[in-house]
This record gives sequence, C-alpha cells and structure tokens, in this order.
Amino acid sequence: MEKTLGNTTASQAKENVKDIQFWGNGDTFKLISKASSQNEGWMKSTKAMEIPGLGCVVQVTTQQKNADFSYAVAEAVTFVPHCRVNEVTNEEGKVIERRLEMLPTN
Repeated sequence: MEKTLGNTTASQAKENVKDIQFWGNGDTFKLISKASSQNEGWMKSTKAMEIPGLGCVVQVTTQQKNADFSYAVAEAVTFVPHCRVNEVTNEEGKVIERRLEMLPTN
C-alpha cells in the first residue's frame, strides 16, 4: 500500500487514512509549509507548535522512498523564541497560509 503524503490537517488525515487514531489534539503542530510527490515518493514539511508568549517549537521533516520501497525519514526540531504562528485567511475565513512572525516587543 502506498503512503499518503498529501495530508495537511488531522481532519484530512482522518478522511484519507481509514485506520488512523489520535490521542490528544492532532493539530497541535500547525503546518507551515509542505511539498510532496506521490509519484516520486517524497515529502518535505515544516510544522510549528506555538507556546503563547514564549515562541514556537519548529519541526522539519523529510521523507524519501528508497529503491526497496521502504522510506527514509529525517527530522529536526528546534525552539524559536519570541515568535508566533500567523494564519492568513481568505474571504471565506479559510486558512490559506501560515508563517512564523516575531512577537511584538515591549
């Protein structure tokens, strides 16, 4: 079975991965950016978990399908102080983009 690489939210993952199970909030980390190719078997994503008033934990993930059809995964996690996740919405209120931005200074 092929891995589903295009999910961007917990609700989308629930639709596409029939046996997925969550404990807690599946959207604790907010997707900042993602690129993937089902045909080529790769995915790169950046996600952030905001700690209000302090900053964000940022996670970068890369997955690549190997010649034997297994997957190689690399991840990096860091804390970025004094930033937050800013959501950009369209006219209907749907989130169309997220980005990290600096918190206002006092």
